[in-house]
Amino acid sequence: MNEPAAREPGGGLVRVRLDVAYDGTDFSGWAVQPGRRTVAGVLLAELTRVLGTVEGLTVAGRTDAGVHATGQVCHVDVPGDAWSRCADTLVPRLAGLLPSDVRVRAAVPVPAGFNARFSALSRRYEYRVTDAPYGADPLRARYTLAWPRPLDLDRLNAAAAGLTGEHDFAAYCKRKEHATTVRAVTRLDWRRQPDGELVATVAADAFCQSMVRSLVGALLPVGDGRRPVPWPAELLTLTERATAVVVAPPHGLTLVAVAYPDPADYTARAELTRNRRSLA
Repeated sequence: MNEPAAREPGGGLVRVRLDVAYDGTDFSGWAVQPGRRTVAGVLLAELTRVLGTVEGLTVAGRTDAGVHATGQVCHVDVPGDAWSRCADTLVPRLAGLLPSDVRVRAAVPVPAGFNARFSALSRRYEYRVTDAPYGADPLRARYTLAWPRPLDLDRLNAAAAGLTGEHDFAAYCKRKEHATTVRAVTRLDWRRQPDGELVATVAADAFCQSMVRSLVGALLPVGDGRRPVPWPAELLTLTERATAVVVAPPHGLTLVAVAYPDPADYTARAELTRNRRSLA
C-alpha cells in the first residue's frame, strides 16, 4: 500500500521523527499490507495505542520483505496534547510494547517542513556476504549471504567503480509507470572484514525497487570470475531491466543510514526531490 500523501501538520499536530531499527526476517516488508505482518503495521498499532490517533506515517525507504534496518527514519503527525503527555516516555513505552524484532531508537519533534522521504539527501545500505567454505556463521546467517565460490575483492571493487555516478539504472530497476530510473550513486565499494566477511556499501540519493540487491547480484559473479569486470557497467546502456542480473537475496541487505540537510533546508530539499529527473 502506498504511503499517505505528505501534508503539513496543522490544527495542533506535531510532526515527530522516529529512528527505527528492525530485523526484517519475519516481516513482509515495510508497507502496510492486509493480512500480512509488516514493520509499518506493527509500528502503527503501538503508536496508536500510546498516542491515540496518528497520521501520515511516511518512511525514508520502503524496504522489501526480509530486508533489515539499523538506521531507518520515518515521521508521523501526532496530536499536540498527546505528544506533550508522552514526549519523554514514548521510546521506553514503545520498547515495552513492540515485538523484539523492531525498536524505535529515538522520537523527536521536527519542523513541519521535514519529510522523512523527500527531505532525505541520501540513503546508505550495506550488503553482507561470506565466501567461507562452511557458509555463514550460525549467529549471522539471518543477515549474511553465503556465497558458494571464492570472491576476489579487487575484482568486486573494479566492477563497482563503473556503477558510481548519475546514470539511468533501468537495467537494475523494476520499472514503474511514470517513474524515473535515473539515480546518482555516490558510493559503491566492498571491504573484507578481519573475520573474512565481505561488506558492500552502497549510497545514493535514492534507489529504485530492488536496485541495491540487483547491483550486488551483478557484482558477485564478477567477484567469483564468471563475468568480466566491465560487465555490470555495460548494462547501463540498456533501457529495460537486464534479465541476466539475478537479484541478490534480501537477508544480506541492511539500511544503515539516512542523511538529511540542515533543518532550514528541509522544505527546499523536499521540493527538489519531488521534481522528476532525467539525464541530460
